[in-house]
Amino acid sequence: MSVKVEAWGDYACFSRPEMKVERVSYDVMTPSAARGLLEAIFWHPGLKWVIDKIYVLSPIRMTNIKRNEVKAKISAGNVRSAMTGGRTSLFLCTSDEIQQRSALVLQNVHYVVEAHFDMTLHAAPSDNPGKFQDIIKRRLRRGQCYHQPYFGCREFPAAFREWQDGEIPAIGETRDLGYMLWDMDYSDASDIRPQFFRAKLEQGVLHLEDCEVVR
Repeated sequence: MSVKVEAWGDYACFSRPEMKVERVSYDVMTPSAARGLLEAIFWHPGLKWVIDKIYVLSPIRMTNIKRNEVKAKISAGNVRSAMTGGRTSLFLCTSDEIQQRSALVLQNVHYVVEAHFDMTLHAAPSDNPGKFQDIIKRRLRRGQCYHQPYFGCREFPAAFREWQDGEIPAIGETRDLGYMLWDMDYSDASDIRPQFFRAKLEQGVLHLEDCEVVR
């Protein structure tokens, strides 16, 4: 069963993994970011979201911003020491660890995410597609979510609602987006790997139905 969700916001950053310190966003929302947005609205172990299309409704514009980030993390060695009775610090003083970094982010983003869901083995006997469809529609109408959806980073919140306006006015632009992050492969917990696909925006639509995924 298909669901169309409209989402928009002031900024977005779908970070390219090949960039290390300075964050640079992809030109368009990634499939994993779209799935995360839908899971923020409705997640259930009995279903799995599958993204079919991402429509771009606003022109793709980038801007450079500076952000304060913490440059350190708590040492795993300190945690192990504290667990065995050692006297080590398990905190970070953010005022001492702040570092200003530049980020190339998207500005004034507006998308429609078209997706469907598949039932999983964790669904209860009383669960069925019609039941989940009704719950999703109701939550979209009421603006309900488990946590605030966001565009790549939590400081870039996303407003959302169900798309009910008929034909979707995508921007009509076609461009090759190169290899884009598809998702993370968690099938082996000791060897988590990224998955990529060759992305192409066609008349403002990123088609994801039959993508060849590579690792």
